[in-house]
Amino acid sequence: MLTSQPWNSTLIHIPNCKTQFDINQIHARLLTTGFIKNTNLTTKLILNFASSSHTPLIQFARYLFFAHSITRTSKTDDPFLWNAVIKSFSHGDDPKQAVFVLGLMLENGSCVDKFTLSLVLKACSRMGLVKEGIQVHGFLKKTGLGNELYLQNCLICMYVKCGCVEYARQVFDRMVERDSVSFNTMIDGYVKSGMVLLAREMFDSMPLEMKNLRSWNCMISGYGIVEDGFQMAWELFDEMPERDLVSWNLMIRCCIKSGKIDLARALFDRMPKRDVITWAKLIDGYAKLGRIEIARHLFDEMTERDVISCNVMMAGYMQNGVCVEALEVFHNMMSEGNIAPDETTLSIALSAIAQLGRHDEGVAVHTYITGNKLKLEGKLGVSLIDMYAKSGSIETAMRVFKTITEKNVHHWNALIGGLAIHGFGKQAFDMFFEMQRLNLHPDAITFINVLNACAHSGLVKEGIMCFEIMRRVHKVEPEVQHFGCLVDMFARAGQIKQATTIIEQMPVEPNNVLWRTLLSACNNLEDSIETHMVKDAIRMDDYDSSTYVLLSNIYARFGMWDRVRRVRGIMKEQKIKKVPGVSWIELDGTLHEFFVGDGSHPQVAEIYSVLDNWFPLESPVNSLRLQSKLEPVLSSVGTQI
Repeated sequence: MLTSQPWNSTLIHIPNCKTQFDINQIHARLLTTGFIKNTNLTTKLILNFASSSHTPLIQFARYLFFAHSITRTSKTDDPFLWNAVIKSFSHGDDPKQAVFVLGLMLENGSCVDKFTLSLVLKACSRMGLVKEGIQVHGFLKKTGLGNELYLQNCLICMYVKCGCVEYARQVFDRMVERDSVSFNTMIDGYVKSGMVLLAREMFDSMPLEMKNLRSWNCMISGYGIVEDGFQMAWELFDEMPERDLVSWNLMIRCCIKSGKIDLARALFDRMPKRDVITWAKLIDGYAKLGRIEIARHLFDEMTERDVISCNVMMAGYMQNGVCVEALEVFHNMMSEGNIAPDETTLSIALSAIAQLGRHDEGVAVHTYITGNKLKLEGKLGVSLIDMYAKSGSIETAMRVFKTITEKNVHHWNALIGGLAIHGFGKQAFDMFFEMQRLNLHPDAITFINVLNACAHSGLVKEGIMCFEIMRRVHKVEPEVQHFGCLVDMFARAGQIKQATTIIEQMPVEPNNVLWRTLLSACNNLEDSIETHMVKDAIRMDDYDSSTYVLLSNIYARFGMWDRVRRVRGIMKEQKIKKVPGVSWIELDGTLHEFFVGDGSHPQVAEIYSVLDNWFPLESPVNSLRLQSKLEPVLSSVGTQI
């Protein structure tokens, strides 16, 4: 007879068991003592380990069940152990296996109860396994379990999450008995499918005693999604017998979406309790309206922040073109150390670094990513490639791209766009065809990047080929940006007539950028300017100073001084001011800005001294040489803020 010592020793170590090494020790003890055949012990181990959060324990529980317990449990009428194993799959990382275990259970003649089937339906809901869910539905009807209210609610939930709202409604209509879960699941299904009117009908038909916070919140959420739904959402919010934090947050989101930021702030001030989501929504609302100072004031007022609120503040700065402050939030977050950055945080930080060209900071973020073993298969990898490309390290961007094993179209877009920036049009075009070879479907952004690369490298034939492939092979409908790339490509190649023809014949309305591109080409190439071209360029953007300045420069180039004075007069009458161009450079961690004609820099005397020594402006030849060097640059830069 076996002593109880090994048994007790095994059970004592169960609470501390976490790793595969621990499992190996327990398994060895079970084998050497013979307790692997003890039903009570293996059952206890399976039940303990199947619900664990540690993967090695869950896998060992499944091994014990399938290798040593499945034949014994088939002889009993209690499916409790089967349910524990099915739950480990349905709530775990491989829900589809729950359906397989159910099939195995039926093959072995084991008893199935409502909990078994509810767990399998949960797995079908998570994975969108509508066919398997329908099979379970049929099994319910055959076994007589189909009238169970709990299982009927599970069926409705499964159909809703699989996108089959009509099937869910059929189940709902046939139910003899319904509860609040039945109604709320249907309302939620209609809302998420965009059928808000049907959701409202369901809500109105719901018995008053069944309506709870979830019912009201779900309807407010639905009206917050649709256009012109604010008034209905507000009426529901006003009628609610009670409200929770979710109700307030949903209504604030609805106000912001409808452009009623002041009303959102009024609700914010009235709230009995707020959480980080409340603050984040309001910060995001102000930032999207360009009121970034108020957004930052709210951010500073927060007593407790999380990674989402920091991300919202950083994204707000980026949306308003304030990259330095976005990085400041990131640096504070990292230095305080109480909030760990997530993938979104690092992506925003890399975008800010790319805009500022702070290569060293980008390398530091890359080191953090590598040190924390973060994956680059998602948007983080895209941001990293983009950062290196825009910071002048296209070779490093290429190396990062090659290290990513599972690339998606966005990774390819980032690298092709980087090659375009650096003037490597041939390489960008080759990468586009490599995508074709790998059967990776390019999107609209891919074609913009490839066309842009062709334009900057003078690859007119390749650009035309790319445009035709986009339309005829991939059936991507050209947008104004695609036509803009074509116009730029022909204009840079000196083919003004072809560029003008594209603008005149394109099926979408041309924007001011297209006309300015054409005007700029005429300025650089000293080509003739059509009257309608000038009129259309000004009509598209009456108050954009760059269009008027560009036009004035063109007239001046041709010696048409009367027209120069006329353009300047129009600017004066309409109070259109020229926005000065600005350049910046970072030196030893300090950002230096230089505006046109600005002498405010503390080292302005030394800077002009160096320029004077480089090109003595007293010499007429050198003066003309400098002018010829600067004019094309100034005409292509436009206004940069």
